[in-house]
Amino acid sequence: MTRATLTKDPADVAKMFDAVAKRYDITNDVMTGFQVRMWRSVTRKAVDARPGMTILDVAAGTGTSSMEYVADGAKVVACDFSPGMVAEGQRRYPEVDFVAGDATALPFADNSFDVTTISYGLRNVNDTMAALCEMRRVTKPGGRIVICEFSTPTNATFARLYRWYLGTMLPAMAKVVSSNTEAYDYLGESIIAWPDQRELASMMQQAGWRHVGFKNLSGGIVALHRATKPAV
Repeated sequence: MTRATLTKDPADVAKMFDAVAKRYDITNDVMTGFQVRMWRSVTRKAVDARPGMTILDVAAGTGTSSMEYVADGAKVVACDFSPGMVAEGQRRYPEVDFVAGDATALPFADNSFDVTTISYGLRNVNDTMAALCEMRRVTKPGGRIVICEFSTPTNATFARLYRWYLGTMLPAMAKVVSSNTEAYDYLGESIIAWPDQRELASMMQQAGWRHVGFKNLSGGIVALHRATKPAV
């Protein structure tokens, strides 16, 4: 059964991320037991940024991943709908081209990027299908998409334990390490409401992506989805 994506006013979500921008990366490290660094490494390998490539990093946050693609030699545009995240990213990484933008109406021309990637941001878009279609639009024919997103643990017992963690432990930890506990209450709710791995793969296929595949990380807590835009 497909679960409905949690509905949240985009302006409210942007304000939450504005509020956590300065402590966003360290909070993510603590909340995930530093697993986020492994997930980012796997995503980086999947993106496979190289000199001469153009990369669009959607929901880029403060640009931690974007800077890694720059280090790999690619031309990178970091796009985020939170002005606070964009401002913090520009302060930290002046080498990265930051742009404020909505994933459902990306401010870029058709066929602009070799790879479009988004990590932990697709859940925060009210219209997932519109975002998937927009990312396909701005990707060059034959280009790729890489999505790293929270997902559903594959083991039923672990899945129940994980839901308990999201509902009980995550909010408690947020009170200690986060500057905005509301944002991490929303995080848990959005993960529970989010479609599982196969459902997201099906949505990507419907949005016009081809050769869709996914890889589970940390037992399915996170899934890495990859696909290609048809060359013709």
